[in-house]
Amino acid sequence: GTFWRIVKNGSTEDFESLPYVCTLLSSSLWTYYGITKPGAYLVATVNGFGILAEAVYVVLFLIYAPRKMRVKTGILVGILNVGFLAAAILVTHLALEGDTRIDAIGFMCAGLNIIMYGSPLAAMKTVVTSKSVEYMPFFLSFFLFLNGGIWAFYALLEHDIFLGVPNGIGFLLGTAQLILYAIFRKARPSNDPISQGLLEQGFQK
Repeated sequence: GTFWRIVKNGSTEDFESLPYVCTLLSSSLWTYYGITKPGAYLVATVNGFGILAEAVYVVLFLIYAPRKMRVKTGILVGILNVGFLAAAILVTHLALEGDTRIDAIGFMCAGLNIIMYGSPLAAMKTVVTSKSVEYMPFFLSFFLFLNGGIWAFYALLEHDIFLGVPNGIGFLLGTAQLILYAIFRKARPSNDPISQGLLEQGFQK
């Protein structure tokens, strides 16, 4: 996996830290949501483990990344994982109460999750334009499908719209990625200049 690759090579290579920083923020907000909402301790517990996992990746970037990336990662952590998270907790805890507080936290969690789905969409665009699944690993697509489906089903049972909407979208995106994987897994990537240009654009989105 990415973890062992970074440790083994002693470098983060071309990996970006932003997805891990954003996922750490998402896990932190969902943990806060699970603690705040009565009966949502499963959400808090699962995302609590997510905090530990993502924190490890962020620390790896602070240790093994080139100096420029370390500085960038440190700034992102300071702004998002410290500043924004602290502000969100303080404002919702001091200015809001009851269901209003839970709804405000839920909106932030769901909104951040939906924004983060830009990455799977970019991966799908890359597969279509390059006709190759090289940059869309099967297990990532499968776990997006599985994770989205399980949490969407749980949200349906709990009548929780904040869990249901983003995870329902994740389930649909995971399904679409698996379909694309089935279509293009044996296709040869196109090497013509136009396709290569589109491939590069896919990574820039």
